[in-house]
Amino acid sequence: MKTNKIIFCLGLVLLAFPLTAQVVSKDSLSYLREQKQMLEISKRLNESKMQLAKLENEREEKMMEVSQTSENAQKSADANKRAADKLSDESQDRKLARRASNSAGSAKSDAKKARKAGYSLEKLDKDINSLRTSIQQDEKKIAEMQPGMQSAPMY
Repeated sequence: MKTNKIIFCLGLVLLAFPLTAQVVSKDSLSYLREQKQMLEISKRLNESKMQLAKLENEREEKMMEVSQTSENAQKSADANKRAADKLSDESQDRKLARRASNSAGSAKSDAKKARKAGYSLEKLDKDINSLRTSIQQDEKKIAEMQPGMQSAPMY
């Protein structure tokens, strides 16, 4: 008997609950959706700007690395040329042949490092440009949404 009363009371409460819910107009809902979308775009824009700043700071380091590896590759190539010239004068000297071989290997690896650093810088520049484009698009979306947000409905 007690359980029937409890169930009956719970049923009445559940039936009355939807009647007390606040009615929100369609204008308010669309405004809230626009506001939510604008906040999401703003959040993405802020994250993109932080990422852009980070990448631009990395760019300085990459440029220094490219410069250094290029310089090292040039030095190795010059050393290789000198060793090859000495070897051409005395082609039967084992010591000179070993030095020429070693300097050729060093020149090859230094050139490879310089190419990798150059590719890395190019990729970083591409990422920076992509982020800048994304930021411009998000800023444009926000600017387009601003006039619509001015006429906010009152609740």
